[in-house]
Amino acid sequence: MIKSKGYAAKDSNSKLEYWEFERRELGANDVLIDILYSGICHSDIHQVRDEWGGTQYPIVPGHEIVGRISSVGTAVTKFKKGDLAGVGCMVASCGQCENCKSDQQQFCLEKKTVWTYNSKDVMHDHTFTFGGYSSNIVVDADFVLHIPPSLDIKKVAPLLCAGITTYSPLKRWNVKEGHRVGVLGLGGLGHMAVKIAVAMGAEVTMISHSPRKKADATLLGAQHFLNTNDPEDITGFLGYFDFIIDTVSVPHDYNIYLNLLKTRGVHICVGIPASPMEIDGRSIMGGNKILTASSIGGIQETQDMLNFCAQHNILPETEMIDIEYVNEAYQRVLDSDVKYRFVIDMTSIDG
Repeated sequence: MIKSKGYAAKDSNSKLEYWEFERRELGANDVLIDILYSGICHSDIHQVRDEWGGTQYPIVPGHEIVGRISSVGTAVTKFKKGDLAGVGCMVASCGQCENCKSDQQQFCLEKKTVWTYNSKDVMHDHTFTFGGYSSNIVVDADFVLHIPPSLDIKKVAPLLCAGITTYSPLKRWNVKEGHRVGVLGLGGLGHMAVKIAVAMGAEVTMISHSPRKKADATLLGAQHFLNTNDPEDITGFLGYFDFIIDTVSVPHDYNIYLNLLKTRGVHICVGIPASPMEIDGRSIMGGNKILTASSIGGIQETQDMLNFCAQHNILPETEMIDIEYVNEAYQRVLDSDVKYRFVIDMTSIDG
C-alpha cells in the first residue's frame, strides 16, 4: 500500500484535521500523482457536513487536483514520470457502456462512475475513495488530464470543477459571437461562466441582486450588469437573452429569469437548490423556452476545456492558502468572503 497524508473529517460535526492513511497499490494502468494544489469547492463542504446524505467517514475531500506524476503503471503510455497532471470530479467508470464510450463517464449506465472522494471504488478494491486534500493520489490514467504548460499551475485546480461545469453547457449549446448570455450569480461558478462566455464571443451580462458586484463583473469581461432589485433594469432586459447560465444554488424565482429570455431561449441551471424548483408553466410555454440543467463534462471535454482556457489565457480568480487554514476557508466560503476560489498549497501539509 502507498502511504498518504491528508486532512479528514471524522464525522459531520468535526473540523478537518491531519490524518494518515493508505492508497491502493499502483495498477498497470494507474499513475501516482504527488499533489501540489487542491481547490476548495462548495460541494466539499456539503459532503463533509453530510448535507446531501450518504457521507462515509472519515472523509478526505477535494476533486480539483493538480500535481506531478511520480510513478506510472506498466501499461501507461499517455503519461510519464515528471508530467504535470490534473484530476477532476471522477477517477474511474466502466468504460464499456454507451455513455462512457461517448465521453459521458459521469453518467455511466452501469452505475460504475467512481467519484474522486466519498465514493465506493467498484472498479478496483471496493474501498471508499479519498480526495485531493492529501499528499498523493492513485488514479486510472484514463481519468488523468494533461495540464497545458502555458497555464499557471497555482490557479488551474478550480478549472477541474468550476471550469468544466460552466464550459460544458456553453459548448454544448454552441454559444458564439452574436449570442446574448446572462450569467446569474457571481461566485466560483459565475465568474468562470463570464470569462468563458466572453472568450466564446458572446455578449455577456452579469445578473445579480447586489450592485456592488458590478465593478467585478466588468473586470471579468461582462459588458452589461442587470440589478434584479431594480424593476427598471428587469424591464429593460425582458426577452433579451439567448441563454442564461444559472449558478445559484439557493431557492430563487425562476419565472423572473425565464421572462428575460428570447423566444426559444435557454435557461441552464448549473447550481441546483436543495428544495424543489417551482415553475409557472406559462413562463416556459410563452416563447417555447427551455429550462434545462448541466452537470460536469466527460474526460475528453474536460481536456478540451483546459486547452480552450490555455488558448484564451483563462484562469480562475484564486486565493492561495495553507492546509492548516482550511476550516477558516470553509467558513469564508459560506460567508461569500472569497474572490472567487480557494486553492490549497498541498505542499504545506509537510510544513
